[in-house]
Amino acid sequence: MSRRTRLIAALDTASRSTAQHWADSLKNDVNAIKLGLEFTYACGLDAVKTVSAGHELFLDLKLHDIPHTVASGLSALAPLRPALTTIHASGGSEMIARSRDALESAFPAGTKRPKLLAVTVLTSMNAEGLLDIGVNATPQEQVLRLGKLAISAGADGLVCSAHEIAPLRDALGDDPVLVVPGIRPAGSASDDQKRIMTPRQAAQAGADWIVVGRPITKASDPVLAARAIMEELASA
Repeated sequence: MSRRTRLIAALDTASRSTAQHWADSLKNDVNAIKLGLEFTYACGLDAVKTVSAGHELFLDLKLHDIPHTVASGLSALAPLRPALTTIHASGGSEMIARSRDALESAFPAGTKRPKLLAVTVLTSMNAEGLLDIGVNATPQEQVLRLGKLAISAGADGLVCSAHEIAPLRDALGDDPVLVVPGIRPAGSASDDQKRIMTPRQAAQAGADWIVVGRPITKASDPVLAARAIMEELASA
């Protein structure tokens, strides 16, 4: 299957003016922007709407609570019209199914609803970290377990590390949307990410979207950094 891997710039900041500057600067050089917990908690939903205007929005709040609460939360976020939004797969099949129902109710037939993505295992986690929370499995084993559960319960796709793309495709096929954080261009610092790949490697493995934050936003020229990643994806 021919797949175009697209770039999401993660605008992780508590500053509305900084996020707006990045969003404006990168408007023609990325496919989408991500606004997450840090920005949303610091600046509020009105700021999310303003900063994301003119962009495809990945609203990455990773909701995880009882099914009714998560479904209600997604309904409340619907006016922001994100292209992609996240819940935690570990919330279970009922939470995922109720989340899907909430989005379908908020976006009538014929309108484009957000893709519901289930977060599997955070890219900051490794086997030791999983064991600390009582999961006696490798990251790949846990990702596959949660990925199968999430897709069967109604998620449109998954958030996973690049190392799990191939086994997820083998298990679930080409249809699920795979969004891949933990992407670091060659020579970049890994920061707090543990399961990482380059943009080219992730594209070749079958990612639909890659998420890149600090290698773009902390670069001396974020626009040139984003362009270099887009060129790398185009040649993958």
